[in-house]
Amino acid sequence: MGIYAISGSASGMGAATRSRLEAAGNRVIGIDRRDAEVCADLGTAEGRAEAVDAAVDAAGGVLDGAVSAAGLGPPTAGALIARVNYFGSVALLEGLRPALAASGAAQVVQFGSNSSTITPNLPDELVAAYLEGREEDAVAIVGEADPAFAPAVAYAGAKLAVTRWCRRAAVTEPWVGEGVRLNVIAPGPVDTPLLRQGQADEVYGPLMEALPVPVTETPDADALAQWVEFLLSPVARFACGSVFYVDGGTDALIRSDDWPRSFIV
Repeated sequence: MGIYAISGSASGMGAATRSRLEAAGNRVIGIDRRDAEVCADLGTAEGRAEAVDAAVDAAGGVLDGAVSAAGLGPPTAGALIARVNYFGSVALLEGLRPALAASGAAQVVQFGSNSSTITPNLPDELVAAYLEGREEDAVAIVGEADPAFAPAVAYAGAKLAVTRWCRRAAVTEPWVGEGVRLNVIAPGPVDTPLLRQGQADEVYGPLMEALPVPVTETPDADALAQWVEFLLSPVARFACGSVFYVDGGTDALIRSDDWPRSFIV
């Protein structure tokens, strides 16, 4: 059995993934603001460093896998979403990478979102600020957005950027070259506290209700946790830098011809 670190382990899909891994006999080191082995704030540089150090220490320097599930969504303030969802996620993955490499065959899942591809008009400068590690610039760009929609811009931009970061990193020597497989799962609406928070908001609730989802039922957190469990299993070893849309068909409905497509060299 293995040792896994999970951020966002206290609720939602992180908690559901924890339950599945522990039921299979694995040891889980939870990372969250509360109710976790490692209590830390991924919205700050200090909290990120504390989370990495404590998780690596608890694992004895070796991790068999990790799940980056911590995240905030609308209507939470856009600046905090930017700090946690992108910069917190990347800092955690980078910080845990040596412990993952030490296992020789680790697998990692980052939670993305179908919002990264179905949200129109995301500012290119915001995505660039995320990917270039310019945290304060990213927060400032989010602050310039329409206040009503700044959280959605911060969220979708962060999920797009972290997905690109994972695809870029996954195929490099420090990751796949050292035996670490890194992939992204991109859900649509999932019945979690985060979704219900958005549904209760007077601005975002109607927008969520209007989102077209061909598979009409809303999955619970355990349904997505089963996907994560699969991506952490030996069967998924040939997945590297892949993005798995598990969104009931929304991305396919809205962007059916955008991918896959050929390219010219």
